[in-house]
Amino acid sequence: MAEAVPDISDTPVPLKDPEPEPQSEPQPHPEPEPTVDPTQNDPPVSEDNGGEGGGEEEGGEGGGEEGSNSSVYRYIKEDLFTSEIYKVEIQNLPRFIGFNDLKKFLNKHGLNPHKIKIVGRQTFAFVTFKNQEERDRAMKLVHGMQWKGKVLSVRLAKPKADPIVRKRKQDEGTQGGGQPVPKRPAEEQDAEDETPLSEQIARAVTPLWKIPYEEQLRRKEQEVETVLQNLAREIGNNNKAMLPWLFVQKEKNKNMCCPLEPIRPSPQQTEYRNKCEFVIGMGADGEDKTVGFRLGKYKGGSCAVVSPADTVHTPKSAIRVVQAFQRYIRTTPYAVYSPETYEGHWRQLTVRTSRTNQIMAMVFFNPQKLSEEELGSLKKSLGQYFTEGDGRESRITSLHFVRMGQRTSAGTEDLPCELVAGDEWIHEELLGLKFRISPHSFFQTNTPAAEVLYSAVGEWAQLDQESTVLDVCCGTGTIGISLAKRVKKVIGIELCQEAVEDAKVNAKANNLTNVEFHCGKAEDIFPTVLNAVVSPNVTAIVDPPRAGLHSKVILAIRRAEHLKRLVYVACNAKAAKNNFVDLCRAPSNRVRGSPFRPVRAMAVDLFPQTMHCETILLFERVDYSANANTNTDANSANDTNSAIANTADSANANTANCTEPQNTQN
Repeated sequence: MAEAVPDISDTPVPLKDPEPEPQSEPQPHPEPEPTVDPTQNDPPVSEDNGGEGGGEEEGGEGGGEEGSNSSVYRYIKEDLFTSEIYKVEIQNLPRFIGFNDLKKFLNKHGLNPHKIKIVGRQTFAFVTFKNQEERDRAMKLVHGMQWKGKVLSVRLAKPKADPIVRKRKQDEGTQGGGQPVPKRPAEEQDAEDETPLSEQIARAVTPLWKIPYEEQLRRKEQEVETVLQNLAREIGNNNKAMLPWLFVQKEKNKNMCCPLEPIRPSPQQTEYRNKCEFVIGMGADGEDKTVGFRLGKYKGGSCAVVSPADTVHTPKSAIRVVQAFQRYIRTTPYAVYSPETYEGHWRQLTVRTSRTNQIMAMVFFNPQKLSEEELGSLKKSLGQYFTEGDGRESRITSLHFVRMGQRTSAGTEDLPCELVAGDEWIHEELLGLKFRISPHSFFQTNTPAAEVLYSAVGEWAQLDQESTVLDVCCGTGTIGISLAKRVKKVIGIELCQEAVEDAKVNAKANNLTNVEFHCGKAEDIFPTVLNAVVSPNVTAIVDPPRAGLHSKVILAIRRAEHLKRLVYVACNAKAAKNNFVDLCRAPSNRVRGSPFRPVRAMAVDLFPQTMHCETILLFERVDYSANANTNTDANSANDTNSAIANTADSANANTANCTEPQNTQN
């Protein structure tokens, strides 16, 4: 789900467009350079000098001031998690290698990188790992390996400089070597300084806020059209047998792989977000302990915070909570947490609202060295303020306190929530059904538009009373529960334990007995669940996070020949394109089972005033004719040119030994 506010977690940003999977074979190689501890005073071997990134999970410019004791590298000395101290540089990469090429290459050899940064189209990349063991194993394995005719080399890389410290040094007029920093033209700075903060923050979090809504929809539909055009090329590159079919589809659909239906607008274009995450920091106006949105990103050197009062996508009810909370923290002796010094306490406020007029607030607080008695007193004071004091006007019905200390691992998910006041949950109504929502559970951030989205999913799934629905990444069970009365059985899979508990309660609250939910990683659970389903009519509906489904899930889907139809809900179609291609690629020793192909697509606008939207793609299994004695290895597919040459004569006869999927719109 695309959030409009900075995320304080270490979550990857969208992946760049994938490229064909590289092939490689390990070669005998010399030992890599001896490993050293980058946190010691010896300077690292290689420096990440930043620049324009060609693809990265979490990036920003690297490099920085020289000198191992410089404050720009102080963060790696702390007893905190940062993958920057486990960074390597991989050199002599093949030309035109992209982010996903390198990620697949490393994954293929059992390596799990934490971050990848490729600078433009250079032949080197910076890769970080979660611990020293993984980094050292990668160095030993990759160093000397041959990939596409290139012998790779690996060496340790220097952590990137703290962007806030670096920016302050630049503002003071010096850079690492003492050279003056080039300034932007004075007229640009003056123009920005004169722009009201309300307009600056609107541009940051709702960049399309001044664009007429019809034009916003046109731009989003154009983005999806471009994705489908690129997907047509990728499918053709990875499944030659589909080329004649693709040729026909592209002729009919403006070079896209399938028909794109008109974008569905959001019924509500303002104040639509039912979940907002607000940071706490120094205000851009100089006011301390300001609660709102950041003007920029930390990696860009900005921590300035602006009130959300004038943002068009934030509900007035959430703004009331922000204002009341800001007044409260300004009366306390506790400082705002600093991501630069790791000192201070107040970190974040998350507000969830619902159409049932319930409001949940989650207060994220770094306890530092405060005693349990001091924390208890703070929580009591906080609860009294919102139930008996001035904060009661914000009408919070569920107030939680979350201890968010320094990270000692890569994740911050599922931090325990301590109920301070009110109910443990809030409830929402969607498509005439009731849903319980816990603090950490996923629920679409635009409820009216989610109803449009889920209605389309139900229509496209083509269900009946004999159908079994597999709801993958189901969250609180919204999609599966909304379809349960139409089908024989719904099976949901979700990683978050809180969400699974909510889903079970929601099924019971809506008097549904044909629904079951499983908690765990989809790649671990889905293959087993899918193999256990014996229904002749199985449909999978997947609504994964931004980066898409794990490859194990895709491989399980491909192997399950009784699964004929799949509805893919993508919050970022570009990032999910790898999944789309793998569903459609030619069978091989690794990818077993007949391929799917896209037969229908549509965008649904869940995020007005931004460039984000949801994309639905319907995939249907290709049926090979009985007399098709086709070699299933991808390398034995027909030559591209000959397939295209024969297209004109065979297009109307379902060429390439493939018949059209049933119920397909062309």
